Amino acid sequence: MSMRPGSTTRARVRQISGGEELIRRDSLATEEPLELRLVAGVQKRTLAVTMRTPGNDFELAAGFLHGESVVTSQDEIAQISYCTDPGIDAEQRYNIVNVALRSGTLPELPGLERHFATSSACGVCGKASLDALKLNGCSALDGGPVIDTETLYGLPDAIRAAQGVFESTGGLHAAALFTPAGELVALREDIGRHNAVDKLVGWALLNGHFPLSDNVLMVSGRAGYEILQKALAAGIAVVAAVSAPSSLAVALANDFHLTLVGFLRGRRCNVYAGEERIRLPLSTATPV
Repeated sequence: MSMRPGSTTRARVRQISGGEELIRRDSLATEEPLELRLVAGVQKRTLAVTMRTPGNDFELAAGFLHGESVVTSQDEIAQISYCTDPGIDAEQRYNIVNVALRSGTLPELPGLERHFATSSACGVCGKASLDALKLNGCSALDGGPVIDTETLYGLPDAIRAAQGVFESTGGLHAAALFTPAGELVALREDIGRHNAVDKLVGWALLNGHFPLSDNVLMVSGRAGYEILQKALAAGIAVVAAVSAPSSLAVALANDFHLTLVGFLRGRRCNVYAGEERIRLPLSTATPV
């Protein structure tokens, strides 16, 4: 019987401090490959192989498929399961997820060929252009929540307080959904930022929490194109990050009317796009 991998792995470490050393056990963030397969009737196709932290794998699969517009609702998914094919090694069965569609045939997915190999560090390589997002059915986001700067300032601490695995390993990113009042809705962790967002979106999709237009997305690292693309697909208009955004992320935010906040640390932040959704106290507002 195969052993299901956990989110942490124990390791022997030689800790050196000054001229002294100590041999002890340490907790590491687990990194394992996950193969995502799409199934429709007798047809089966591998869509992606990504490095991830085990846990919430079904949410990761659902969120990935939603972000790529393969599925738009929970009703399109018949079942998500680990692979039980007799030809698969027992230790790999928890590293393969099958997503069965209710339709009898696989959709045409020419744009997903680039996803066959991805990594937890860089996300999916060879990304499509902003024009391709428009062709994929994504449109600009109107409305969305307005959030006070004081509420924004509290989000990083709220994420850190809820990151259980990070506290034991120091090696995971987090993505969290908040209400405009700063109340934590859900949080997911992973060694990859984009995987954490997929898990979060997948949780919402599988548990009937769509649409997410009234939520704020906060990520623990930088905000790259991948993060903004996934937020756009989920209808999330406000994205905040502890670190810097990329140039393409800012371009996407401007083109599709998202609010993008970066370098959210302490009582400071930079607003790169969609400033109309950020409420600044009148006493501190200074004309430029």
